[in-house]
Amino acid sequence: MARYELKLPKMGESVAEATITNWLKQPGDHISTDEAVLEIATDKVDSEVPSEVSGTLVEQLFQKDDVVKVGQTVAIIEVEGGVVVDAPSIPAAEISPAPEVAAAASEIEKTVDNARQFTAAPVSSGTPPTKEEYHNSDKFYSPLVKNIALQENVSMSELENIPGTGAEGRVTKNDILAYVASRKNAPQQATAPQTPISQPTQPVQQAPVEEAPKPVAAPQAAASNTAAPAPAKVPVSVNGQDEIVEMDRMRKLISKYMVESVQTSAHVQSFIEVDVTNIWDWREKNKDKFEKREGEKLTFTPIFMEIVAKALKDFPMMNIAVDGDYIIKKKAINLGMAAALPSGNLIVPVIKNADQLNLLGMAKAVNDLGARAKAGKLKPDDTQGGTYTVTNVGTFGSVFGTPIINQPQVGILALGAIRKVPAVIETPEGDFIGIRKKMFLSHSYDHRVVDGALGGSFVKRVADYMEAFDENRDF
Repeated sequence: MARYELKLPKMGESVAEATITNWLKQPGDHISTDEAVLEIATDKVDSEVPSEVSGTLVEQLFQKDDVVKVGQTVAIIEVEGGVVVDAPSIPAAEISPAPEVAAAASEIEKTVDNARQFTAAPVSSGTPPTKEEYHNSDKFYSPLVKNIALQENVSMSELENIPGTGAEGRVTKNDILAYVASRKNAPQQATAPQTPISQPTQPVQQAPVEEAPKPVAAPQAAASNTAAPAPAKVPVSVNGQDEIVEMDRMRKLISKYMVESVQTSAHVQSFIEVDVTNIWDWREKNKDKFEKREGEKLTFTPIFMEIVAKALKDFPMMNIAVDGDYIIKKKAINLGMAAALPSGNLIVPVIKNADQLNLLGMAKAVNDLGARAKAGKLKPDDTQGGTYTVTNVGTFGSVFGTPIINQPQVGILALGAIRKVPAVIETPEGDFIGIRKKMFLSHSYDHRVVDGALGGSFVKRVADYMEAFDENRDF
């Protein structure tokens, strides 16, 4: 029998790790080629890891909720035949030290840990953090960051307040080391070692916070140690007839991202009503022919996406991102299309280089991402790199809405429901009342970097392109 190492596959250019959410196979189970062995999750996308070989699962190297880096071995599969093994695992019994050595090593480790806690983390307070505490966080931290945090006695609340400079705002090794260094260099508010009860420490008031100079390296993190306690939450009344349902992982992440976006961006909305009769009539006339010739359904979404991409080329300062005090002008126009999943959760797959697609290419991209989103088959890279987002609130009958910006973007456009309404039609012969198809566009933008003139002009340009849609165009 040969052994095969199942590794965590590469999931996208900016994805370096994932969390194991469920093991679909247990040790002793038979696995067929391409059969899913475990489920993993990144920031937004859940996916499965299949086996490339057929055999029996003999060992799981990680547990549920563990964070695994791309390329790490997650399981060992026993295969019949001459399968080449990248790095065969050594049975634990062959590498386990003698009981006497293990006991001595354990005592030495305890001594080292006690010494480290006695000399490190001078401003830490409360009980030392545990590994379980880090696993309960909704944020993703690499194993290296968690180990440094544990060794330096950095609590979960401190870790969550460290500003990250990595991809998607993640805390990197340099971030946490800079925070630890700034914390050690800051004036001590309380001594680190726990002194005996008979020898109490000096009152904290002798080193008031107001007199301490602010460290430059990590001001937000240092401030978290002296911040006023958060206000107590209002208790929720629960009776015997109420049902308590815990949020799933994705809902927790969405909740966190939405609150952070509102706290980060100064949201402003502009609304405009647009006549889309030409688009409506053209689609009705061509949708069957389009599907027969191209094998794709023609919805309104790719038409609107094509127009939004065109407007973004006219207003490149809407296709930007904010990083602290800096504005990043994006060269590529990557349109996110917010979609509701069957579970009720939200996901935003991204159409890359949308301005380079014709209507057929846009329709194929929209249909492909939409189908894979509903089937739970999106890859992590499918949700990365968006520069502007469009959400269709009209799908559920809403006339308009006030969408929340998808950070670090600066704008999001909501498409309302298309309605038949009576409208004044201007002609050379005079005005008259007619039935038109109209909808509202709701544009939310970040007032930190987008003023009303730009935000309003952009959505007006989108409306102009919609109303000037050529009914005689080809697809």
